[in-house]
Amino acid sequence: MTEANHLHATRLAYDTVAVSYAELVPATFADDVHGRAMIGAFAELTRKLDAGPVADLGCGPGHVTAHLRSLGVDAFGVDLSSRQVEVARRRYPDLRFAEGSMTGLDLADGSLGGVLSWYSVVHTPPELLPVVFAEFHRVLAPGGHALIAFKAGDRLRHLEHAYGHELSLDVYWTSPDRIAELLGRAGLLEVARLIREPSEQERPRQGQQAYLLGRKPVRPAAGAGEAAAQGGSVAEPG
Repeated sequence: MTEANHLHATRLAYDTVAVSYAELVPATFADDVHGRAMIGAFAELTRKLDAGPVADLGCGPGHVTAHLRSLGVDAFGVDLSSRQVEVARRRYPDLRFAEGSMTGLDLADGSLGGVLSWYSVVHTPPELLPVVFAEFHRVLAPGGHALIAFKAGDRLRHLEHAYGHELSLDVYWTSPDRIAELLGRAGLLEVARLIREPSEQERPRQGQQAYLLGRKPVRPAAGAGEAAAQGGSVAEPG
């Protein structure tokens, strides 16, 4: 089966920039006070539920997975890029990392207490987001949470150079209302959202950044199962 074009492009781009990405991005995460506050709430909720581990989907070099572990969460990372997984394993040899795709996670139904998608859906074409969120719903245990970080807006930017390398990569901005709507159709209910303006260190063109927390109900809402079933199964790197 031929790999989807956006997955192939994303894999190639993040394989190319893996080392440079690992040197630059963790510092940005360390400066993201608001994002880490949302992760803190997410970690507390998943610890209380105690329904399984947390998957950091699109884990990149593993810094967010390691942060989750520091918060007492049993976390592991999955990334589309084999080079990113190699870097993550070198940097955090005590943590688990595997190569995989959000379009078909090698995980059992209802096996996770939480799913973290830290800017890993920003390379997914909007029409395929229902497929991604249906897969999140499938792998979450009842009561489990999904936290999604993304770029808020409605535009597409094509990158030809990033992290010191030539590449070809699409980046999508999506409105928080649209993300919440698509999560709802997949059977995940919005719990909280946070939207922040770009920091002084970020370029203004980055625009608003958004964090949305969803929850899989303990008992599925009427019609939710049908909506989720119409999706499919997605992991781009963050």
